[in-house]
Amino acid sequence: MDTVDKAARVRLVLFDVDGVLTDGTVVVHSDGSESKAFHIRDGAAIVLAQRAGLTVGFLSARSSGATTHRAAQLGVRLLVQGVSRKLDAYERILRDTGLEDEAVAYMGDDFLDLPVLLRAGLSAAPADGAPDVCRRVDWVSPLGGGRGAARSLLEMVLRAQDRWDALLTEYTPPSA
Repeated sequence: MDTVDKAARVRLVLFDVDGVLTDGTVVVHSDGSESKAFHIRDGAAIVLAQRAGLTVGFLSARSSGATTHRAAQLGVRLLVQGVSRKLDAYERILRDTGLEDEAVAYMGDDFLDLPVLLRAGLSAAPADGAPDVCRRVDWVSPLGGGRGAARSLLEMVLRAQDRWDALLTEYTPPSA
């Protein structure tokens, strides 16, 4: 099955956070708090994808207040953080949603993501993902983590499902 066919079956898109939704940089401030930079176009696409009926979730090994805050801003309710084994969390997500692997797309960037990437119906990585990960996924974004990679995956999925153009009509004037 090719990538477009796999994308057409997706109902849930899961993202790793550090290295996918961000460039992987975590700034630790002198008071112990931390900050991360998220790409605005990734956020816009997450909102659009949810509006189109996809479920979007974040699956991260690290717990972070910044991630919790960003998920809330975007209306992402499926947020799993601080897990030592992502595959166990992924299997819980499948049980909770009633979905099968084929209905899930997952984007990850490093070796911790491989167990989930090898199970998901559509596996993806940002352009700057670890080479061992990029070699094993179905699709590699032309963009890096924190630089629009998530947007590119969501757009590809929504185009494969013939939903992208309809979403854009809200933002384009009617032709004369």
